[in-house]
Amino acid sequence: MQSNFFSSSSILKKFLVFNLIVFLVLGAFTFLYLKAIKPNLVKNRSEHHLNIINNTSEHINRLNVEFTKESTTKFLLSTRFLFQNLDRVQLYDLNLNLLADTDTLDLAENAFVKSENIQETAIDKIDESTTGDENLKYTKETEFISNKYVKKYSEKENADGKLIISETINNNFYVSTIDAVKIQNKIKGYIVVSEIANDILIAVEERKNFILRSVFSVAIVIFIFSVFLNKYILKPIRSLVLYTKAIKEKDVKIGKHEKYFLRKDEVGQLSRSLNEMTEDLYKRISVAETFSSDLAHEIRNPLTSLKGASEVLENTSDDNKRKKLIKVISHDVERIERLITDYSQMLKDEATLSREKMKKIDFSNVINSVVEDFNSDLINSNKNIKININHSNLNGSRSYVLGVESKLEQIVANLLDNAVSFSPENGKITVICAEKKRGIQLVIEDQGPGFNEKNIDKIFDRFYSNRPENFGEHSGLGLNIVKNIIELHGGSITASNLKSNKKGARIEVLLPFYK
Repeated sequence: MQSNFFSSSSILKKFLVFNLIVFLVLGAFTFLYLKAIKPNLVKNRSEHHLNIINNTSEHINRLNVEFTKESTTKFLLSTRFLFQNLDRVQLYDLNLNLLADTDTLDLAENAFVKSENIQETAIDKIDESTTGDENLKYTKETEFISNKYVKKYSEKENADGKLIISETINNNFYVSTIDAVKIQNKIKGYIVVSEIANDILIAVEERKNFILRSVFSVAIVIFIFSVFLNKYILKPIRSLVLYTKAIKEKDVKIGKHEKYFLRKDEVGQLSRSLNEMTEDLYKRISVAETFSSDLAHEIRNPLTSLKGASEVLENTSDDNKRKKLIKVISHDVERIERLITDYSQMLKDEATLSREKMKKIDFSNVINSVVEDFNSDLINSNKNIKININHSNLNGSRSYVLGVESKLEQIVANLLDNAVSFSPENGKITVICAEKKRGIQLVIEDQGPGFNEKNIDKIFDRFYSNRPENFGEHSGLGLNIVKNIIELHGGSITASNLKSNKKGARIEVLLPFYK
Protein backbone atom coordinates (compact mmCIF):
# COMPACT_ATOMS: atom_id res chain seq x y z
CA MET A 1 0.00 0.00 0.00
CA GLN A 2 2.78 2.41 0.98
CA SER A 3 4.79 1.51 -2.10
CA ASN A 4 1.74 2.14 -4.33
CA PHE A 5 1.22 5.54 -2.69
CA PHE A 6 4.79 6.69 -3.32
CA SER A 7 4.76 5.36 -6.88
CA SER A 8 1.48 7.04 -7.85
CA SER A 9 1.21 10.21 -5.74
CA SER A 10 2.48 13.61 -6.80
CA ILE A 11 5.86 15.03 -5.86
CA LEU A 12 4.19 17.54 -3.52
CA LYS A 13 2.41 14.78 -1.59
CA LYS A 14 5.62 12.77 -1.35
CA PHE A 15 7.46 15.88 -0.17
CA LEU A 16 4.85 16.64 2.49
CA VAL A 17 4.66 13.03 3.69
CA PHE A 18 8.44 12.82 3.87
CA ASN A 19 8.60 16.03 5.90
CA LEU A 20 5.80 14.80 8.16
CA ILE A 21 7.75 11.62 8.89
CA VAL A 22 10.90 13.66 9.57
CA PHE A 23 8.90 15.97 11.84
CA LEU A 24 7.47 13.02 13.78
CA VAL A 25 10.93 11.53 14.27
CA LEU A 26 12.38 14.89 15.31
CA GLY A 27 9.35 15.46 17.53
CA ALA A 28 9.94 12.15 19.30
CA PHE A 29 13.61 12.94 19.87
CA THR A 30 12.70 16.48 20.98
CA PHE A 31 10.17 15.14 23.46
CA LEU A 32 12.73 12.71 24.90
CA TYR A 33 15.33 15.47 25.02
CA LEU A 34 13.03 17.91 26.81
CA LYS A 35 12.00 15.17 29.20
CA ALA A 36 15.63 14.44 30.03
CA ILE A 37 16.77 18.08 30.46
CA LYS A 38 15.30 18.63 33.91
CA PRO A 39 16.49 15.31 35.46
CA ASN A 40 19.99 15.89 34.05
CA LEU A 41 20.18 19.41 35.47
CA VAL A 42 18.87 18.18 38.83
CA LYS A 43 21.45 15.40 38.80
CA ASN A 44 24.25 17.84 38.06
CA ARG A 45 23.10 20.09 40.92
CA SER A 46 22.96 17.09 43.23
CA GLU A 47 26.53 16.18 42.29
CA HIS A 48 27.55 19.58 43.63
CA HIS A 49 25.60 18.89 46.83
CA LEU A 50 27.33 15.55 47.19
CA ASN A 51 30.76 17.21 47.06
CA ILE A 52 29.69 19.48 49.93
CA ILE A 53 28.30 16.52 51.86
CA ASN A 54 31.57 14.64 51.44
CA ASN A 55 33.56 17.64 52.61
CA THR A 56 31.24 18.06 55.60
CA SER A 57 31.59 14.39 56.52
CA GLU A 58 35.38 14.69 56.35
CA HIS A 59 35.31 17.71 58.68
CA ILE A 60 33.01 15.91 61.13
CA ASN A 61 35.38 12.93 61.17
CA ARG A 62 38.45 15.12 61.52
CA LEU A 63 36.97 17.19 64.36
CA ASN A 64 35.34 14.19 66.07
CA VAL A 65 32.04 16.04 66.25
CA GLU A 66 29.46 14.36 68.45
CA PHE A 67 26.01 14.05 66.94
CA THR A 68 24.31 16.21 69.55
CA LYS A 69 22.34 19.39 69.07
CA GLU A 70 24.97 21.61 70.68
CA SER A 71 27.95 20.05 68.86
CA THR A 72 26.35 20.05 65.43
CA THR A 73 25.18 23.67 65.87
CA LYS A 74 28.70 24.79 66.79
CA PHE A 75 30.02 22.75 63.85
CA LEU A 76 27.69 24.49 61.41
CA LEU A 77 28.76 27.86 62.80
CA SER A 78 32.44 27.02 62.59
CA THR A 79 32.23 25.61 59.06
CA ARG A 80 29.63 27.95 57.65
CA PHE A 81 32.02 28.91 54.83
CA LEU A 82 31.18 25.50 53.32
CA PHE A 83 27.50 26.44 52.92
CA GLN A 84 27.63 30.05 51.85
CA ASN A 85 26.23 29.30 48.37
CA LEU A 86 23.52 26.96 49.68
CA ASP A 87 20.03 27.80 50.90
CA ARG A 88 19.83 25.22 53.65
CA VAL A 89 21.80 22.48 55.37
CA GLN A 90 20.23 20.17 58.00
CA LEU A 91 21.73 17.52 60.25
CA TYR A 92 19.62 14.68 61.68
CA ASP A 93 20.47 11.97 64.15
CA LEU A 94 19.56 8.31 63.68
CA ASN A 95 16.20 8.93 65.41
CA LEU A 96 15.38 11.49 62.76
CA ASN A 97 15.63 14.37 65.23
CA LEU A 98 16.73 17.66 63.71
CA LEU A 99 20.02 18.61 65.38
CA ALA A 100 21.06 21.66 63.41
CA ASP A 101 19.59 23.76 60.65
CA THR A 102 21.17 26.71 58.85
CA ASP A 103 17.71 28.28 58.50
CA THR A 104 17.57 28.76 62.28
CA LEU A 105 21.06 30.28 62.51
CA ASP A 106 22.14 33.81 61.78
CA LEU A 107 25.36 33.22 59.89
CA ALA A 108 27.58 36.26 59.66
CA GLU A 109 28.86 37.30 56.25
CA ASN A 110 32.41 37.07 57.52
CA ALA A 111 33.17 33.37 57.68
CA PHE A 112 35.80 33.86 60.39
CA VAL A 113 33.76 36.10 62.78
CA LYS A 114 31.03 34.68 64.96
CA SER A 115 27.86 36.70 64.91
CA GLU A 116 26.96 38.28 68.25
CA ASN A 117 23.22 37.89 67.67
CA ILE A 118 22.69 34.25 66.98
CA GLN A 119 19.09 33.21 67.28
CA GLU A 120 17.60 29.82 67.17
CA THR A 121 13.94 29.46 66.48
CA ALA A 122 11.94 26.36 67.25
CA ILE A 123 10.28 24.87 64.22
CA ASP A 124 6.91 24.43 65.92
CA LYS A 125 6.82 28.12 66.87
CA ILE A 126 7.19 29.59 63.41
CA ASP A 127 4.19 31.56 62.30
CA GLU A 128 3.20 31.10 58.68
CA SER A 129 2.33 34.78 58.49
CA THR A 130 5.87 35.82 59.39
CA THR A 131 7.08 38.48 57.02
CA GLY A 132 10.79 38.26 57.94
CA ASP A 133 13.54 36.61 55.98
CA GLU A 134 12.39 35.13 52.64
CA ASN A 135 14.03 31.79 53.39
CA LEU A 136 12.19 31.48 56.74
CA LYS A 137 8.80 31.72 55.05
CA TYR A 138 8.90 28.15 53.91
CA THR A 139 10.73 26.61 56.87
CA LYS A 140 7.74 24.67 58.12
CA GLU A 141 6.89 23.25 54.67
CA THR A 142 10.48 22.37 53.80
CA GLU A 143 11.03 20.92 57.24
CA PHE A 144 8.07 18.63 56.75
CA ILE A 145 9.38 17.56 53.34
CA SER A 146 12.87 16.96 54.74
CA ASN A 147 11.56 14.85 57.62
CA LYS A 148 9.49 12.76 55.24
CA TYR A 149 12.37 12.03 52.89
CA VAL A 150 14.94 11.50 55.65
CA LYS A 151 12.61 8.90 57.09
CA LYS A 152 12.26 7.32 53.68
CA TYR A 153 16.05 7.34 53.24
CA SER A 154 16.64 5.76 56.67
CA GLU A 155 14.18 2.96 55.92
CA LYS A 156 16.20 1.80 52.95
CA GLU A 157 17.73 -1.63 53.43
CA ASN A 158 21.09 -0.23 52.46
CA ALA A 159 21.18 3.39 53.57
CA ASP A 160 24.26 3.96 51.48
CA GLY A 161 24.24 6.36 48.56
CA LYS A 162 22.44 9.63 48.07
CA LEU A 163 18.75 10.38 47.65
CA ILE A 164 17.79 13.23 45.34
CA ILE A 165 14.53 15.11 45.79
CA SER A 166 13.19 17.82 43.49
CA GLU A 167 9.94 19.55 44.45
CA THR A 168 8.13 22.82 43.87
CA ILE A 169 7.09 24.51 47.13
CA ASN A 170 5.27 27.83 47.11
CA ASN A 171 6.37 28.65 43.53
CA ASN A 172 9.99 27.79 44.31
CA PHE A 173 11.75 24.77 42.88
CA TYR A 174 13.89 22.99 45.47
CA VAL A 175 16.61 20.43 44.88
CA SER A 176 17.60 18.46 47.96
CA THR A 177 20.21 15.77 48.46
CA ILE A 178 20.17 13.39 51.42
CA ASP A 179 23.11 11.27 52.43
CA ALA A 180 24.39 9.46 55.52
CA VAL A 181 27.15 10.87 57.79
CA LYS A 182 29.62 8.16 58.71
CA ILE A 183 32.13 8.24 61.56
CA GLN A 184 34.63 5.41 61.49
CA ASN A 185 32.47 3.73 58.82
CA LYS A 186 29.40 3.80 61.07
CA ILE A 187 26.33 5.84 60.23
CA LYS A 188 25.87 8.49 62.92
CA GLY A 189 23.21 10.57 61.23
CA TYR A 190 21.97 12.18 58.07
CA ILE A 191 22.69 15.40 56.26
CA VAL A 192 20.24 17.21 53.97
CA VAL A 193 21.47 19.88 51.55
CA SER A 194 18.68 21.95 49.98
CA GLU A 195 18.84 24.68 47.37
CA ILE A 196 16.35 26.82 45.54
CA ALA A 197 16.98 25.91 41.90
CA ASN A 198 14.60 28.11 39.96
CA ASP A 199 17.37 28.61 37.44
CA ILE A 200 16.87 24.97 36.40
CA LEU A 201 13.23 25.69 35.54
CA ILE A 202 14.29 28.82 33.68
CA ALA A 203 16.93 26.86 31.71
CA VAL A 204 14.39 24.15 30.86
CA GLU A 205 11.85 26.75 29.76
CA GLU A 206 14.41 28.61 27.65
CA ARG A 207 15.50 25.43 25.88
CA LYS A 208 11.90 24.40 25.38
CA ASN A 209 11.02 27.79 23.90
CA PHE A 210 14.12 27.73 21.69
CA ILE A 211 13.23 24.29 20.32
CA LEU A 212 9.59 25.25 19.79
CA ARG A 213 10.63 28.45 18.01
CA SER A 214 13.05 26.45 15.86
CA VAL A 215 10.38 23.89 14.98
CA PHE A 216 7.90 26.65 14.18
CA SER A 217 10.47 28.43 11.99
CA VAL A 218 11.31 25.21 10.14
CA ALA A 219 7.59 24.54 9.63
CA ILE A 220 7.13 28.02 8.13
CA VAL A 221 10.15 27.53 5.85
CA ILE A 222 8.83 24.15 4.68
CA PHE A 223 5.38 25.66 4.10
CA ILE A 224 6.84 28.52 2.05
CA PHE A 225 9.04 26.09 0.12
CA SER A 226 6.04 23.81 -0.50
CA VAL A 227 4.04 26.74 -1.90
CA PHE A 228 7.01 27.75 -4.07
CA LEU A 229 7.55 24.14 -5.17
CA ASN A 230 3.91 23.74 -6.11
CA LYS A 231 3.50 27.09 -7.86
CA TYR A 232 6.78 27.41 -9.75
CA ILE A 233 7.74 23.79 -10.39
CA LEU A 234 4.97 21.22 -9.87
CA LYS A 235 2.13 23.24 -11.37
CA PRO A 236 4.07 23.92 -14.61
CA ILE A 237 5.06 20.25 -14.78
CA ARG A 238 1.40 19.23 -14.40
CA SER A 239 0.49 21.63 -17.21
CA LEU A 240 3.18 20.09 -19.42
CA VAL A 241 1.97 16.58 -18.54
CA LEU A 242 -1.58 17.57 -19.53
CA TYR A 243 -0.14 19.08 -22.69
CA THR A 244 1.60 15.82 -23.65
CA LYS A 245 -1.54 13.81 -22.79
CA ALA A 246 -3.62 16.11 -25.00
CA ILE A 247 -1.21 15.51 -27.87
CA LYS A 248 -1.30 11.76 -27.29
CA GLU A 249 -5.09 11.69 -27.15
CA LYS A 250 -5.34 14.06 -30.15
CA ASP A 251 -7.30 16.56 -28.09
CA VAL A 252 -7.72 19.91 -29.78
CA LYS A 253 -7.97 21.61 -26.39
CA ILE A 254 -4.29 21.58 -25.56
CA GLY A 255 -3.38 22.90 -22.10
CA LYS A 256 -2.20 26.48 -21.73
CA HIS A 257 1.54 26.13 -21.40
CA GLU A 258 2.62 29.08 -23.54
CA LYS A 259 2.96 31.29 -20.45
CA TYR A 260 6.01 29.28 -19.41
CA PHE A 261 7.88 30.00 -22.65
CA LEU A 262 9.26 33.29 -21.31
CA ARG A 263 10.80 31.68 -18.25
CA LYS A 264 14.59 31.37 -18.51
CA ASP A 265 14.93 28.48 -16.08
CA GLU A 266 14.71 24.73 -16.70
CA VAL A 267 10.88 24.81 -16.78
CA GLY A 268 10.97 27.39 -19.56
CA GLN A 269 13.55 25.36 -21.48
CA LEU A 270 11.44 22.23 -21.06
CA SER A 271 8.30 24.06 -22.23
CA ARG A 272 10.03 25.44 -25.30
CA SER A 273 11.62 22.06 -26.09
CA LEU A 274 8.26 20.27 -25.82
CA ASN A 275 6.64 22.89 -28.01
CA GLU A 276 9.41 22.62 -30.62
CA MET A 277 9.22 18.82 -30.52
CA THR A 278 5.44 18.98 -30.95
CA GLU A 279 5.69 21.40 -33.86
CA ASP A 280 8.39 19.27 -35.43
CA LEU A 281 6.23 16.17 -34.92
CA TYR A 282 3.22 17.80 -36.57
CA LYS A 283 5.49 19.06 -39.33
CA ARG A 284 6.84 15.56 -39.92
CA ILE A 285 3.31 14.15 -39.89
CA SER A 286 2.23 16.79 -42.41
CA VAL A 287 5.27 16.12 -44.58
CA ALA A 288 4.69 12.37 -44.37
CA GLU A 289 1.04 12.78 -45.37
CA THR A 290 1.95 15.09 -48.26
CA PHE A 291 4.79 12.87 -49.35
CA SER A 292 2.64 9.73 -49.19
CA SER A 293 0.04 11.44 -51.31
CA ASP A 294 2.69 12.62 -53.80
CA LEU A 295 4.32 9.19 -53.87
CA ALA A 296 1.00 7.52 -54.56
CA HIS A 297 0.38 9.99 -57.38
CA GLU A 298 3.87 9.46 -58.82
CA ILE A 299 3.52 5.69 -58.74
CA ARG A 300 0.01 5.82 -60.18
CA ASN A 301 1.24 7.48 -63.40
CA PRO A 302 3.73 4.74 -64.40
CA LEU A 303 1.27 2.10 -63.19
CA THR A 304 -1.44 3.50 -65.47
CA SER A 305 1.04 3.57 -68.34
CA LEU A 306 2.22 0.07 -67.45
CA LYS A 307 -1.32 -1.25 -67.34
CA GLY A 308 -2.23 0.33 -70.69
CA ALA A 309 0.93 -0.95 -72.37
CA SER A 310 0.41 -4.46 -71.03
CA GLU A 311 -3.20 -4.52 -72.30
CA VAL A 312 -2.17 -3.32 -75.75
CA LEU A 313 0.78 -5.74 -75.81
CA GLU A 314 -1.55 -8.65 -75.27
CA ASN A 315 -3.56 -7.83 -78.40
CA THR A 316 -0.65 -6.76 -80.64
CA SER A 317 1.05 -9.04 -83.13
CA ASP A 318 3.25 -6.39 -84.76
CA ASP A 319 6.86 -7.01 -83.63
CA ASN A 320 7.94 -3.39 -83.87
CA LYS A 321 4.98 -2.23 -81.86
CA ARG A 322 5.54 -4.98 -79.33
CA LYS A 323 9.17 -3.84 -78.90
CA LYS A 324 8.03 -0.27 -78.28
CA LEU A 325 5.47 -1.44 -75.74
CA ILE A 326 8.04 -3.62 -73.98
CA LYS A 327 10.36 -0.61 -73.83
CA VAL A 328 7.57 1.47 -72.27
CA ILE A 329 6.86 -1.27 -69.73
CA SER A 330 10.55 -1.53 -68.86
CA HIS A 331 10.74 2.24 -68.51
CA ASP A 332 7.74 2.31 -66.14
CA VAL A 333 9.09 -0.56 -64.05
CA GLU A 334 12.41 1.27 -63.70
CA ARG A 335 10.54 4.41 -62.71
CA ILE A 336 8.56 2.60 -59.97
CA GLU A 337 11.69 0.84 -58.76
CA ARG A 338 13.59 4.12 -58.60
CA LEU A 339 10.74 5.79 -56.64
CA ILE A 340 10.61 2.99 -54.08
CA THR A 341 14.41 2.84 -53.76
CA ASP A 342 14.81 6.58 -53.29
CA TYR A 343 11.87 6.75 -50.91
CA SER A 344 13.37 3.97 -48.76
CA GLN A 345 16.75 5.70 -48.88
CA MET A 346 15.20 8.98 -47.77
CA LEU A 347 13.54 7.33 -44.75
CA LYS A 348 16.80 5.57 -43.95
CA ASP A 349 18.72 8.87 -44.15
CA GLU A 350 16.36 10.59 -41.73
CA ALA A 351 16.61 7.70 -39.25
CA THR A 352 20.41 7.61 -39.54
CA LEU A 353 20.81 11.35 -38.97
CA SER A 354 18.56 11.19 -35.91
CA ARG A 355 20.62 8.36 -34.37
CA GLU A 356 24.22 9.09 -35.34
CA LYS A 357 26.35 11.67 -33.58
CA MET A 358 28.01 14.28 -35.79
CA LYS A 359 31.81 14.41 -35.72
CA LYS A 360 34.63 16.55 -37.06
CA ILE A 361 35.05 15.62 -40.74
CA ASP A 362 37.58 16.82 -43.34
CA PHE A 363 35.16 17.71 -46.16
CA SER A 364 37.92 18.11 -48.76
CA ASN A 365 38.99 14.48 -48.19
CA VAL A 366 35.39 13.33 -48.60
CA ILE A 367 35.14 15.19 -51.93
CA ASN A 368 38.45 13.74 -53.19
CA SER A 369 37.39 10.20 -52.26
CA VAL A 370 33.99 10.39 -53.98
CA VAL A 371 35.41 12.04 -57.12
CA GLU A 372 38.09 9.37 -57.40
CA ASP A 373 35.47 6.59 -57.15
CA PHE A 374 33.31 8.24 -59.83
CA ASN A 375 36.24 8.64 -62.21
CA SER A 376 37.07 4.96 -61.78
CA ASP A 377 33.46 3.96 -62.47
CA LEU A 378 33.28 6.20 -65.56
CA ILE A 379 36.43 4.63 -66.96
CA ASN A 380 35.17 1.12 -66.24
CA SER A 381 31.79 1.87 -67.85
CA ASN A 382 33.46 3.34 -70.98
CA LYS A 383 31.78 6.73 -70.53
CA ASN A 384 33.70 9.61 -72.03
CA ILE A 385 33.02 11.98 -69.16
CA LYS A 386 35.83 13.46 -67.07
CA ILE A 387 35.49 14.91 -63.55
CA ASN A 388 38.12 17.51 -62.66
CA ILE A 389 38.61 18.71 -59.08
CA ASN A 390 40.02 22.08 -58.07
CA HIS A 391 40.88 23.07 -54.47
CA SER A 392 40.73 26.86 -54.61
CA ASN A 393 42.49 28.87 -51.85
CA LEU A 394 41.64 26.11 -49.37
CA ASN A 395 43.50 26.10 -46.08
CA GLY A 396 43.72 22.58 -44.67
CA SER A 397 42.85 23.69 -41.16
CA ARG A 398 39.64 25.32 -42.43
CA SER A 399 38.27 22.37 -44.42
CA TYR A 400 36.62 20.68 -41.42
CA VAL A 401 32.88 20.50 -40.92
CA LEU A 402 30.64 18.92 -38.27
CA GLY A 403 28.67 16.06 -39.77
CA VAL A 404 28.10 12.39 -40.53
CA GLU A 405 30.70 11.16 -43.01
CA SER A 406 28.44 8.73 -44.87
CA LYS A 407 25.85 11.47 -45.43
CA LEU A 408 28.46 13.97 -46.61
CA GLU A 409 29.62 11.35 -49.12
CA GLN A 410 26.00 10.89 -50.19
CA ILE A 411 25.66 14.64 -50.87
CA VAL A 412 28.66 14.65 -53.20
CA ALA A 413 27.69 11.33 -54.82
CA ASN A 414 24.09 12.35 -55.54
CA LEU A 415 25.14 15.67 -57.06
CA LEU A 416 27.83 13.98 -59.22
CA ASP A 417 25.39 11.25 -60.25
CA ASN A 418 22.89 13.92 -61.28
CA ALA A 419 25.59 15.82 -63.22
CA VAL A 420 26.82 12.64 -64.96
CA SER A 421 23.30 11.63 -66.01
CA PHE A 422 22.73 14.96 -67.79
CA SER A 423 26.24 15.36 -69.22
CA PRO A 424 26.80 14.65 -72.95
CA GLU A 425 29.44 12.33 -74.36
CA ASN A 426 32.96 13.77 -74.03
CA GLY A 427 31.57 16.15 -71.43
CA LYS A 428 33.43 17.58 -68.50
CA ILE A 429 32.33 18.03 -64.89
CA THR A 430 34.18 20.50 -62.71
CA VAL A 431 34.28 20.14 -58.92
CA ILE A 432 35.52 23.14 -56.96
CA CYS A 433 36.23 23.13 -53.22
CA ALA A 434 36.84 26.63 -51.82
CA GLU A 435 36.97 28.50 -48.53
CA LYS A 436 34.39 31.25 -47.99
CA LYS A 437 33.67 33.59 -45.09
CA ARG A 438 30.68 31.61 -43.84
CA GLY A 439 32.08 28.13 -44.46
CA ILE A 440 33.48 25.67 -46.95
CA GLN A 441 31.96 25.72 -50.47
CA LEU A 442 31.41 22.84 -52.89
CA VAL A 443 30.62 23.77 -56.52
CA ILE A 444 29.69 21.21 -59.23
CA GLU A 445 29.40 22.39 -62.85
CA ASP A 446 28.38 20.23 -65.80
CA GLN A 447 27.89 20.74 -69.56
CA GLY A 448 24.36 19.41 -69.70
CA PRO A 449 21.17 21.16 -70.88
CA GLY A 450 20.93 23.29 -67.71
CA PHE A 451 17.67 24.46 -66.17
CA ASN A 452 14.75 25.82 -68.20
CA GLU A 453 12.71 27.06 -65.23
CA LYS A 454 12.39 30.68 -64.25
CA ASN A 455 12.36 29.62 -60.58
CA ILE A 456 15.24 27.18 -60.47
CA ASP A 457 14.68 26.43 -56.75
CA LYS A 458 11.76 24.20 -57.79
CA ILE A 459 14.23 21.49 -58.76
CA PHE A 460 14.70 20.78 -55.02
CA ASP A 461 11.01 20.00 -54.55
CA ARG A 462 9.92 16.42 -54.22
CA PHE A 463 8.81 14.73 -57.44
CA TYR A 464 9.82 17.68 -59.56
CA SER A 465 8.00 17.05 -62.86
CA ASN A 466 9.87 19.01 -65.53
CA ARG A 467 12.48 16.39 -66.44
CA PRO A 468 14.47 15.46 -69.55
CA GLU A 469 13.84 12.46 -71.78
CA ASN A 470 15.86 10.02 -69.65
CA PHE A 471 13.26 10.67 -66.94
CA GLY A 472 13.04 7.02 -65.87
CA GLU A 473 16.58 7.16 -64.48
CA HIS A 474 15.48 9.67 -61.84
CA SER A 475 12.77 9.61 -59.19
CA GLY A 476 12.60 13.35 -58.60
CA LEU A 477 13.77 12.78 -55.00
CA GLY A 478 17.54 12.96 -55.42
CA LEU A 479 17.99 16.72 -55.10
CA ASN A 480 15.33 16.91 -52.40
CA ILE A 481 17.20 14.28 -50.38
CA VAL A 482 20.46 16.21 -50.85
CA LYS A 483 18.82 19.45 -49.71
CA ASN A 484 17.41 17.80 -46.56
CA ILE A 485 20.81 16.33 -45.61
CA ILE A 486 22.56 19.67 -46.18
CA GLU A 487 20.02 21.57 -44.07
CA LEU A 488 20.37 19.01 -41.27
CA HIS A 489 24.10 19.83 -41.33
CA GLY A 490 23.33 23.54 -41.01
CA GLY A 491 24.23 24.31 -44.65
CA SER A 492 22.53 25.58 -47.80
CA ILE A 493 22.29 24.62 -51.49
CA THR A 494 21.54 26.73 -54.56
CA ALA A 495 21.27 26.02 -58.30
CA SER A 496 21.86 28.18 -61.37
CA ASN A 497 22.79 28.02 -65.03
CA LEU A 498 26.31 28.71 -66.21
CA LYS A 499 26.93 32.25 -67.44
CA SER A 500 29.01 33.69 -70.29
CA ASN A 501 27.01 31.80 -72.93
CA LYS A 502 28.14 28.49 -71.52
CA LYS A 503 25.68 25.64 -71.55
CA GLY A 504 25.30 23.69 -68.33
CA ALA A 505 24.16 23.72 -64.69
CA ARG A 506 25.88 24.89 -61.54
CA ILE A 507 25.14 23.57 -58.02
CA GLU A 508 26.64 25.32 -54.98
CA VAL A 509 26.75 23.81 -51.49
CA LEU A 510 27.89 25.76 -48.42
CA LEU A 511 28.58 24.02 -45.10
CA PRO A 512 29.64 25.88 -41.91
CA PHE A 513 33.15 25.44 -40.57
CA TYR A 514 33.73 23.18 -37.61
CA LYS A 515 33.99 25.32 -34.44
